[in-house]
Amino acid sequence: MDPVIIVGAGPVGLALALLLARQHVPAVVLDEGPGKDEPRPARTVVLREDTAALLERLTGVALGEHGVRWAGWRSLRRKQVVSEVAFDAADPAAPLHIAQHILTNALRAALADEPLVKVAVDSRLDAVEQERSGVTAHTRGPRGTWWRGSYLVGCDGPRSTVRKLQDIRFPGRTAVERHAVAALRAELPWKDQALLHRMPPWRSSGPSAGEVTARPLPDGVWRLDWLLPPGKDLVTPEILVARIRETIGGWTDSTTPTYELLDTGVHTVHHRLARRWRAGRVFLAGDAAHLLGAFGTQGLDEGLRDADNLAWKLATAWHHGPHEALLDSYQTERRAVVAARLRAADQALPVLRGGGGLRSIVPGATRGHDTLLADGHLGRGPLGASGTYADSPLAPRQLEATIPVGTPPGVPVTDVRVTAEDGSFVQLRERLGRGALLVVLIAPGTGVWDRKHWVSAGVMPRLAAAVTALPHPAELLVAESYPGAPAHSVLLVRPDGHLVTAFSGVRPADLYAAAEATLGGAAQEERQEQRQEERQEATATAQAGSGAR
Repeated sequence: MDPVIIVGAGPVGLALALLLARQHVPAVVLDEGPGKDEPRPARTVVLREDTAALLERLTGVALGEHGVRWAGWRSLRRKQVVSEVAFDAADPAAPLHIAQHILTNALRAALADEPLVKVAVDSRLDAVEQERSGVTAHTRGPRGTWWRGSYLVGCDGPRSTVRKLQDIRFPGRTAVERHAVAALRAELPWKDQALLHRMPPWRSSGPSAGEVTARPLPDGVWRLDWLLPPGKDLVTPEILVARIRETIGGWTDSTTPTYELLDTGVHTVHHRLARRWRAGRVFLAGDAAHLLGAFGTQGLDEGLRDADNLAWKLATAWHHGPHEALLDSYQTERRAVVAARLRAADQALPVLRGGGGLRSIVPGATRGHDTLLADGHLGRGPLGASGTYADSPLAPRQLEATIPVGTPPGVPVTDVRVTAEDGSFVQLRERLGRGALLVVLIAPGTGVWDRKHWVSAGVMPRLAAAVTALPHPAELLVAESYPGAPAHSVLLVRPDGHLVTAFSGVRPADLYAAAEATLGGAAQEERQEQRQEERQEATATAQAGSGAR
């Protein structure tokens, strides 16, 4: 079967190629550039715990050694500290701040050792044709040629050629926010702590007072972002240097602050959402499908979740034939999550940026505003938290044996230690991204015994037989405990780490039904029932009309 064609060699496209390769699906990455990223210290990303872990699994690189996991977060207003959050050194909730070119280079290095992936540099897409059996893409440039693929995924950014060729609308709002950005080396009072300072006292009053964000990088480097007033005023080097000096001077009480300027830029935030994320065998992911980023939210986070969601579904279709309901669920799940975050940001914009608003009528509203902004930066609440797939079309119908556990259905599972089929102890998250469903038995006490002593005892033989009979490859794991799960409960987990459901005891029929639904079987069945009803209704109408004549 033909490889999956991925258009775009940014972090999302490269991560998708690696995810597919881990599931034994070949891919071709069409890179319109020369195949390397120039270092840009002012172009950085903040990764939440789950997306940082995903990239570390794919690259084998400890990203914390190349970025900074925040030791804390501080919100200031004028001269007052409004709120503080401290993170322990091992706290998984601590965001990771890292230069984007480091991520891209780590992904490229991992792909260089991956025989299933070909990266075609200097290859700019200019045509896509698809038919029932596959898709064909044409690239121009020094290496212009035709490429044949099974599916095609546009990861080619905000100006996506793939999206335009498929005539997919991309409505939304332009220039929601603008920020002047600088990367510089300086000594600031908050080691490894990120900072949001609203209306700093050294700025004049009015809309130009704005806010400034400081986020640490390794080796004493910081990225500073100044919120710019509405409009298209140019940010000249003189204006930027003046802002740097007054900001660092205000924080360090120095009239002649010392710093080394490394890089500058202007970051414009747009909010857009593609109408469709699938057109036959063509899909959109990352910035090609959505743009968001106001209030500290990170679009790359969502793009990586797009790739993780889509990869196992494409792999299933590639290995096992058409799974239309499963492929359709990519758009349904991911678009709903991103749309919810965009709605939350659009609702907050007039309150947080409009001047007055709630602040003028609700006592204490200012503190609420700072909490909202912190949520966006820290990945919490409606502005920052990653969404769930609770309403997914892949969710199984309510089964009698289902029980609640600490993780609701549709939410990523907790990363507990498990015993794998070979008897080794691993983290649950390490078994993700291999294309297999995960079945986890909660069996207290098993961790102190060698696997050979309990693998053939109790419920294990019956559960192992049930897992073997599932309609999709699955791996059986055993955990001593899981939050909120009683002994002998069984968890079914999707290949991308989201909980499908949990059962009380071994229920082979229910486990099979839930696995079938996870592959789109339930949705397919419902569609077939709906078509049958429509056919029956049409037949009845035709017969009634015939009788009337």
